[in-house]
Amino acid sequence: MSNAAAKPRRPAREWVPILKEYREPSFTRSMFELLTTFVPYVFLWATAWWSLAAELYWVTVPSVILIGMLMMRMFAIQHDCGHGAIFKSWAANRWLGRCLGVICIAPAAVWAKKHDVHHATHGNLDRREMGDLLTLTVAEYNAKSPFVKAAYRLYRNPYFLLAFGPFYSFFLEYRLPVRLMDRTEYWISAMGTNFSIAIVLGAIYSFGGWDPILYIFVPSTLIGAFCGVWVFYIQHQFEGVEWDHQGNWSVHDSALYGSSYYVLPGWLNWFSCNVGIHHVHHLYSRIAFYRLPEVLRDHPELAATNRVTFRDSLQCMKLKLWDEDTRRMVNFATADQIANQGTLAPAE
Repeated sequence: MSNAAAKPRRPAREWVPILKEYREPSFTRSMFELLTTFVPYVFLWATAWWSLAAELYWVTVPSVILIGMLMMRMFAIQHDCGHGAIFKSWAANRWLGRCLGVICIAPAAVWAKKHDVHHATHGNLDRREMGDLLTLTVAEYNAKSPFVKAAYRLYRNPYFLLAFGPFYSFFLEYRLPVRLMDRTEYWISAMGTNFSIAIVLGAIYSFGGWDPILYIFVPSTLIGAFCGVWVFYIQHQFEGVEWDHQGNWSVHDSALYGSSYYVLPGWLNWFSCNVGIHHVHHLYSRIAFYRLPEVLRDHPELAATNRVTFRDSLQCMKLKLWDEDTRRMVNFATADQIANQGTLAPAE
């Protein structure tokens, strides 16, 4: 793959004070980014609704696709709100995140908590908790029963993961504070978001019936969810990623070396809010998305770290397990060969 294992010259921890210089958001820039997101979103919703009623489906379909892409962008902005990166005021970040949570059907507090756990534990083999895609080691997988192996294979199947995963995460899992049931604040976040979504959908139904819900809201939300799940997958499931047990694990090394730089074309960077620059984001999550390209511009060695192109990302779907002996991600065929012969297949 293209430079996936390349590492910068400085130790990961030494980048933190350097990246701190980029943490201050610009109120003017943040408002500009919000306006250039919400205005097209409202316009496209109006266009899709009008064209649906007029049976101009050649207008409806591309409008719905673009709405879905804008939902990915809004979810990425909500993600930054959870890190306190859009505004200097934490209260402003929280309220914007709550509003975006209704549009993206993801309760802000529930999402932020799970994502914080992800940032604090990713790459730690002893703390595979919430907010991550389950990744077994080769030894763990080979020790499982045939039924559990089959279930894990299904779970990691790209068709199942990318088809069912977005629907499950956004339409089902986020309706309850799963794994956070003992905290009142997460119940309030989930139920408050659900209630707000119900009000919005009720208003849409009262004006347009089921059609705008079934043919605009549902497919656009699924498109946005699919794009988000795909990008999130590539950010931490790539050749060159690092996993360690607690004794050898470092939050800084995991952030920089356990996260990819997903090299995307400019228009996709806009829709995804530069979330592909994920290694920098993980190392310093308070940097607003629109400042991440500045970091790569000023520090070319970071731009050469963990690069994954779109073509590379298609190959990443084959990587299912972490092999502790060779310290790399492998596929199921390699794991089966290790179990049967005790030998390692050639690198994929």
